Amino acid sequence: MSKLLYRIGKAAFDKPWAFIAAWILIIGIVVAMLGVNGMSVSSEMKIEGTESQKVLDKLEKELPEASGGQASVLFTAPQGERLDTPERIAAISRAVNKVYGLDYIINPSELAAAAGAELSAEQAAQKDASAETAQDGQPAGAAQGTDATSAANAAGGEMPPYTQLMIDGQPVPGVLIATDGSIALLQFQFTVQQNSLPQGVTDKVVDAVTESVDGSGVIALPSDSLKATEVPIGINEVFGLLIAAIVLVMTLGSLVAAGLPIITALFGVGIGVGGAFALSTFVTMTSFTPVLALMIGLAVGIDYALFIVNRQRRLIFDQGLTAREAAGRAVGTAGSAVFFAGLTVIIALFGLLVIGISFLSMMALVASVTVFLSVLIALTLLPALLGLLGERICSAKAREKHRLKAASKQHGFADVWVKAIVKFRWLVIIAVIAVLGVAAIPAVKMEMGIPSGASANLDTSARQSYDAISAGFGKGFNGPLLIVAESNNSAGVIAPETLGGIVQEIQKNKHVSVVTPLGMNANGNIAIFSLIPTTGPTDTDTKDLVKELRSADSAIAKNYGVTLGVTGLTAINIDMSAKLSEVFPTYIGIIMVLSLIILLLVFRSILVPLKATVGFLLSILATFGITTAVFQWGWASSLFGVDTGGPLMSFIPILVTGILYGLAMDYQVFLVSSMRESYVHGHRGRSSVIHGYDQASRVVVAAAVIMVAVFAGFVMTHDIMIKQIGFALALGILIDAFFVRMALVPAVMALFGDKAWWLPKWLDRLLPNLDVEGDKLIAELQAKEAK
Repeated sequence: MSKLLYRIGKAAFDKPWAFIAAWILIIGIVVAMLGVNGMSVSSEMKIEGTESQKVLDKLEKELPEASGGQASVLFTAPQGERLDTPERIAAISRAVNKVYGLDYIINPSELAAAAGAELSAEQAAQKDASAETAQDGQPAGAAQGTDATSAANAAGGEMPPYTQLMIDGQPVPGVLIATDGSIALLQFQFTVQQNSLPQGVTDKVVDAVTESVDGSGVIALPSDSLKATEVPIGINEVFGLLIAAIVLVMTLGSLVAAGLPIITALFGVGIGVGGAFALSTFVTMTSFTPVLALMIGLAVGIDYALFIVNRQRRLIFDQGLTAREAAGRAVGTAGSAVFFAGLTVIIALFGLLVIGISFLSMMALVASVTVFLSVLIALTLLPALLGLLGERICSAKAREKHRLKAASKQHGFADVWVKAIVKFRWLVIIAVIAVLGVAAIPAVKMEMGIPSGASANLDTSARQSYDAISAGFGKGFNGPLLIVAESNNSAGVIAPETLGGIVQEIQKNKHVSVVTPLGMNANGNIAIFSLIPTTGPTDTDTKDLVKELRSADSAIAKNYGVTLGVTGLTAINIDMSAKLSEVFPTYIGIIMVLSLIILLLVFRSILVPLKATVGFLLSILATFGITTAVFQWGWASSLFGVDTGGPLMSFIPILVTGILYGLAMDYQVFLVSSMRESYVHGHRGRSSVIHGYDQASRVVVAAAVIMVAVFAGFVMTHDIMIKQIGFALALGILIDAFFVRMALVPAVMALFGDKAWWLPKWLDRLLPNLDVEGDKLIAELQAKEAK
């Protein structure tokens, strides 16, 4: 491996413009594709195989109108005023009529007319389950006009704090108004899911509503599902790059050398993320997909180039090599470590594919390709850029400074630090385990879900809308459930009295606010209902309600001969959390086994891979513990722009574990391969640990600081999901690099000494020698020099 990379590095150094032109051409192709195809991102997070998705798939086949996405608009009045004045009711009515007149939106009145249900307004308000069934399976008509009186009667309780909005004695379809007149809620349904809507449909809805209420004093707040899906990338990420640039200058001592890692990293993310956007019109891609690729691409792109440039400069300073020869050897030795470090990251990301969740698979593929490009660029474009610089990579001033330092035989902080760790190795091991163990305690109480308006910041429209709906109608209106009742006998028909009985049985549950029949399919064997819980979308009681409704042993299933399915955004989020928790152990097992094999090949040791994995488990548990304390419990959350606690995003454990495992193994490879190199070249026992640490620690610390800075830049974004991911990754790198790799690893290595490199002889013969340290390459070069 090292010989091949050495030849590639020398070729790129000798013919820089050929390699540079090739990469510029690739960038040009990506830009051209973007110009032709445009880009499209979706908010859809489809979880195949879950109960809620199965119900949606069935509805799409049997009752396609009912499988469409839902949206809402909240109307509010100024403080201390009411909405139910003639002028404001008229404005809201205009808004509703305009919305129902748009394409791709179900109009309840048209559905009723098509079904031949020409009922008077008074009859419509009083209709029961039997009358709805007579509409021959047309969905959504009554759903959007929940009758408060009927709901109260069905529940056998007191009147709810809302009713239908009326104009000239007629109900405004789909609009509920709080009894205090402060807010009104329009709920409606699309004919298809939001990600299938043509571009501009949601914008027309928002425009229709805002134009209709303009000048009336009514404030319209569209739901998040009506807002255009944007890539949550902003100016905050630039701050991370600026910090990275400062660290590079401090580490390399040269503006010219510091600029190279940033240039190569930008090439990598430009091609990786740009290519993903160019293909986004052909595949479904969530808004998180390019963000993840950008996060990882910037971090590893800068780090990988830093390792190679630092190695080249060391070879020039320490051995007096020419820039050309040093570049070739740097690519051959440090480049080998870069290759295998990148491979561990790619394996960790590819592990997401086995989960079988499409949006996670797409995220993994785009991020993996971006990492692969970063490795290729570090091994080809970087030496080409070094070829353009030539001997200027190390200025005369820098060479003289290094010569004087070497002559004085001064030892830096790293040498003092590692010698202290070696001396007090038992104390260091116990202290690191204790600190990380305490930090991991909150992880026991970690709750998974999808952050909603309930956990959004107080100054956001999402939070204001959530709070207003909760106060005026109840928390459950923020997350309605869609219930599907299917006759156990495929040829059977659900009778009107059965519908009524199902409604009354569901209404008995203390966590149910309102149940409304929506209609049936043409065969009469599938009925759908709208259910408003009394609790919020992320509350534990709502999860228990969904589980109870789905139970095959429920009274409804036994007494009415039907099977209940539950779907809707709230149910989908519940199922997503459950599915991800179920596959998490399998995912961890796969990536760890594959990565252990790679580490075994790289280090030719049994202990080192096992130690690396145990150290990572400590760091990831501590990461989840602190993340839970900050985002769920609210500890010091104001420092990170969060003012309300809530559940952690359901796919954070899998996503963060996979990414951090790959990146943690990067530092393991670079740090311990330096110790291995010292051992191979004659240092023994604790001396190899100290010498290897001295050689690699400075650049590993710089790389870790850069990664933390890049990920921390995403913490300041407005999107709570991206904020949580950025925080967890930045914190995880901080813990793993400085507590585990910089402290625990040298302490354990010193504890075992030369035994750390023990490998059974039979296994040593079976394993291929990858020559990551470049021992064979150096021997070959020395033989040539001797001739």
